[in-house]
Amino acid sequence: MNSAHHKIIQYLSEARAGENALVRVLQSQIAVTPTGSYRSALDKHLNETRRHRARIDDRLRELDAGANPIMVAVGFWEDVVGQALALGTTPLHLLRGSGGEEKVLKNAKDACATEALEIATYTALERLARAVGDDQTAELAESIRSEEQAMLERVLREIPKLTDAVVGADVNGNGSYDIATTGAGEAVREAGEATRRAARKTTAATRRTARQARKIPGVAQVEGEIKGAVAGEDDLAIANYDSLNVDEISGRLTHVSQIDLAKIDAYERRHENRTTILSRITSLRGDEPWAGYDELTASEIQTVLAGGDEDLVRRARTYERSHKNRAGVMRVAERELASA
Repeated sequence: MNSAHHKIIQYLSEARAGENALVRVLQSQIAVTPTGSYRSALDKHLNETRRHRARIDDRLRELDAGANPIMVAVGFWEDVVGQALALGTTPLHLLRGSGGEEKVLKNAKDACATEALEIATYTALERLARAVGDDQTAELAESIRSEEQAMLERVLREIPKLTDAVVGADVNGNGSYDIATTGAGEAVREAGEATRRAARKTTAATRRTARQARKIPGVAQVEGEIKGAVAGEDDLAIANYDSLNVDEISGRLTHVSQIDLAKIDAYERRHENRTTILSRITSLRGDEPWAGYDELTASEIQTVLAGGDEDLVRRARTYERSHKNRAGVMRVAERELASA
């Protein structure tokens, strides 16, 4: 697979992840939108979004994206991130704002931002595809972008009417919004059931894909951030986290992996948001000596280092000094460097 082919698949995968997440977001917005022209626009765009996703899937199959294990892993985690964001924001779409009219208006403003991002995504994809001579992908991107632009224009036309509804409800006291008629309760139950179904479908094959994905630089940190966004104290690598003071936590951060650093970072930001701890995490977060390093035991690392590349050994030694500082790993690293 040449670099142009690889880049096309990357951009298509990113676009697909966006469409996949948007399906859930649109469903949650529709759930709190009363019957009318704006809800009709959302219903129409939900169907378009599902078609976009299917068309991108078809193009990825045509490009044989599944034959590249790295792209499979990247696609897996893009979908994980997208779905986590979408499921995580569903309650916000259902509950935000002081009244129903304002909920709908804020969701519409979010929709404008989402459509702008989609337009930028497909503009970039089309430009890339034209530059490398992939006219079929370019035409696909152009076609989808035109529908995203039409949706943005449609939402912008709805903003004045939705704002007038907020004025009528929150300023003049003439609200008419009735959440019981929008299906929001059903949407909450469906979102919860979707999450439970996803959890039940976590199979050994999925876990193997996750382990494979972690071997791509940066993916482990993304996984940690996702898990940290919903983690409880018992899910953290540092036991009794909530009962420890700043110094105690900071002293133990050096012994955890990059994925656990990312998880703790997300957890800390959700709770105490202490600058000292967050700064310490930032100083420790970085690239592993090689992708998947933190997944290995000390003995496995020593085996890799024995007779290894000098630059690789130096990177491992530097990383170990800042993190776990395991005596066996350091001993092998020093020995290899002395004999280099």
